[in-house]
Amino acid sequence: MKFLIVGLGNIGMEYDMTRHNIGFDVADAFVIKHGGTFNLDRHAFMSEVKWKGKTFVVIKPTTYMNLSGKAMKYWMDKEKISIENTLVIVDDLALPIETLRVRGSGSDAGHNGLKNIQLILMTDKYPRLRFGIGNNFPKGRQVDFVLGKWTPSEMPIIKEKVLKSVDIIESFAALGLEKTMNTFNK
Repeated sequence: MKFLIVGLGNIGMEYDMTRHNIGFDVADAFVIKHGGTFNLDRHAFMSEVKWKGKTFVVIKPTTYMNLSGKAMKYWMDKEKISIENTLVIVDDLALPIETLRVRGSGSDAGHNGLKNIQLILMTDKYPRLRFGIGNNFPKGRQVDFVLGKWTPSEMPIIKEKVLKSVDIIESFAALGLEKTMNTFNK
């Protein structure tokens, strides 16, 4: 059984530890937990790890957020992974900072990474883990907020949610989408 885990973010040190790069951070945590490392490959930093008889191809696209679908489609095709066995990890302004939400489909909610994935895959029916980043920003400052770094007071919540996100990835692979949604969407 093979799974594609797609952590969304932007490459470059200026984006490290920003709200918009939480997908990269979750991908890193998952790979580190399972003893893997990332290597630069086609359209992405890629790692392959194994857990309980399952293989995970974990990517962090190098295409920048707005072209995430290009990397995802390339790796789905290359590794022959069906859309049901993919999980996209994405930041979500509409969810409070404490919230993680697993979905099997849905709108892009204005997120450019999801927009591109939907355009390239020609469907909105793909599993995703939405990582709430809150929306605590003044009017007109959304871009600065999303591309901003976590505050010291947010870090304990974020670290805990990253660990829970790793559990969600494992649950998704072991138990499937429905059971994972029932367990974690509380």
